[in-house]
Amino acid sequence: MNQRIVYYLPVLLFTLGVTACKTQSPTTATKTTDSKVTQGQGVYQYRDEDPTVKPFFSDRVGVTGRNGMVASAHPEASQVGLDILKAGGNAVDAAVAIQFALAVVYPGAGNIGGGGFMVYRDSDGKAYTLDYREKAPGRATQNMYLDSLGNVRPGLSISGHLASGVPGSVDGMAEAHKRFGKLSWAQVLQPAVDLAAKGFALTERDALGLNRIKTDLNTINPGKTYFLKSTLPTDTLTWHKGDLFVQADLAKTLQRIQAQGRAGFYEGETARLLAEEMVRGKGLITEEDLKNYHSVWREPIQAKYKEYNVITMPPTSSGGVALLQMMRLTEPYPLRKWGWNRDSTVQVMIEAERRVYADRAKFLGDPDFVKVPVSQLISPEYLRTRWTDFSWAKATDSKAVKGGLSPVMKASKQHTFR
Repeated sequence: MNQRIVYYLPVLLFTLGVTACKTQSPTTATKTTDSKVTQGQGVYQYRDEDPTVKPFFSDRVGVTGRNGMVASAHPEASQVGLDILKAGGNAVDAAVAIQFALAVVYPGAGNIGGGGFMVYRDSDGKAYTLDYREKAPGRATQNMYLDSLGNVRPGLSISGHLASGVPGSVDGMAEAHKRFGKLSWAQVLQPAVDLAAKGFALTERDALGLNRIKTDLNTINPGKTYFLKSTLPTDTLTWHKGDLFVQADLAKTLQRIQAQGRAGFYEGETARLLAEEMVRGKGLITEEDLKNYHSVWREPIQAKYKEYNVITMPPTSSGGVALLQMMRLTEPYPLRKWGWNRDSTVQVMIEAERRVYADRAKFLGDPDFVKVPVSQLISPEYLRTRWTDFSWAKATDSKAVKGGLSPVMKASKQHTFR
């Protein structure tokens, strides 16, 4: 097999080893139990949430640690983070090691072909946020996903080469480690290299996830065998719990990053392989795009919610603003007293979400290109104006809910982001 870069592009939302994967819709609407899942029934998703479990974490028993804690989307990655801490590493060392480990053991998230955000608070209480979200290739255009009649071409923005942005994960991890890391870069990368080169035993969830994307893999990457059990793309073999999963080419990619740092991904052999694959698959990313990518340290959003100080991610992430808007819109209401899934709780939450997502669609863009009125959007005064049309007597029509008025945004139409 010729050496190729393993390239899979989800978005990682990353906060010191706590990760969350962007959920995608199943490729089919087939309803089945986990034990019967074979392939083509979803994009690396596992099972529905248990409807009997309360979503309020305040109702659950917490887990605490004495000297430190690690949480991630995969037990192998969590163990890597714990081992790094025990070796004398700090939280950022552990976070970086987990990021690269997830690239090996959890291909639905944490991958080096993706990007994300990092929120960090040091022992002195100072907060930092790092934006290493993917960026559009230099040749991207406004209508690249539309046909000649202006209609959306289904699937182009979701999967395949044209859907891929310029990856930010490797640069982000290099920046975080350079600023805050304690252990050597090589030591932090070694666990991920070992997991890829020597392999790891698949969990039941791993096997189900890989089997579910088999049809997509064959469709998007015809002739390739990455993530397939067999060396023959047409084989019908499926993965099972306990199978050893080895990724030799990914190990080589990680070794170049380990030896050369950022340049081991954005320049040289890896960049060449990635750009060649883009040409083959009619994507847009070039070696120049890769070389020019740089993550950005941004000023964190910090605001009060009840007696708590919330530290969260600013744009380009829309999540931080949306989180604070939701918190502040629902703050006056005794949700816990009302109880989980009670009519009043549900109504308040849904009505708040309607307004938050309308604002998100209108205002939340990339601050490198548009001016986002963050302070106004999370201000209590503004949020009170968003709530004036709330009624206990009826649900608001979502189609009638628009982004709120903003003096900052009204003056210039090009600042409207939809």
